[in-house]
Amino acid sequence: MSKTPPGTMRNGANAMHPLCPTPQSGRPIVSVRGLVNRFGEQVVHDGLDLDVRPGEIIGVVGGSGTGKSVLMRAILGLREPQEGRIEVLGLNALTDDATQRRAIERNTGVLFQDGALFSSLTVGENVQVPLKEYHGDLPDSLRYELALLKVKLAGLPADALNKLPSQLSGGMRKRAGLARALALDPPLLFLDEPTAGLDPIGAAAFDRLIRTLQQALGLTVFLITHDLDTLYAICDRVAVLADRKVVVCAPIQEVERFEHPWVQEYFHGPRARAARTTRDATS
Repeated sequence: MSKTPPGTMRNGANAMHPLCPTPQSGRPIVSVRGLVNRFGEQVVHDGLDLDVRPGEIIGVVGGSGTGKSVLMRAILGLREPQEGRIEVLGLNALTDDATQRRAIERNTGVLFQDGALFSSLTVGENVQVPLKEYHGDLPDSLRYELALLKVKLAGLPADALNKLPSQLSGGMRKRAGLARALALDPPLLFLDEPTAGLDPIGAAAFDRLIRTLQQALGLTVFLITHDLDTLYAICDRVAVLADRKVVVCAPIQEVERFEHPWVQEYFHGPRARAARTTRDATS
């Protein structure tokens, strides 16, 4: 199975690869069935099922050790599970077929928790990495203009293009990573703890950016988070990982009522009440 450097899995510019047709109405854009992930004798997932619907923002939550990032990496083809089936955009995500793997990668944008930027490259050069990989015949001037467009789309000033990651704040690095994830206009975007380490104002601004981009670009977003404010502010559905499975996946109002000890503790503690208050005040 081919491996692409973290954060550089992308789709073709302006249109999905021919092998990745738009999913039929009602058909999941990501489908996981019977997933088993083990590390030695430790079983992280045992028969996990999950569907991600086109055009939604789905938040994935769970306690420490429930395998949220392991699930994401399996969907992305960065980890081969012991058992199960995964389809992404109608293609087998676990195939060894290089053409299908590349088609999925071209249509998938990824923002890892730390941004996964190349430290020796400027922000503009980072954003151009997938453009060079999939569109190496583009003139340098056009790649530069496309990188500038994505940087601005991610909410960064134009002068960030020529800065190194070390010259950016944590929030700006996340936005730079997001710009690279959007470089090839993917229909499917994966975000791993995008607001981790941000102050409340910065986290709220990032949430608004994700929702705006999702609506404007028609994205489907798979979002791992611990941030209750994010769940209440922008997620259409929430999938809860517990007991080695997805125990519930539904709009947050339904998840709140689900009878499971972790769910009840997580969604009815003081922080959850504050998040609900904020949502109700702004809705």
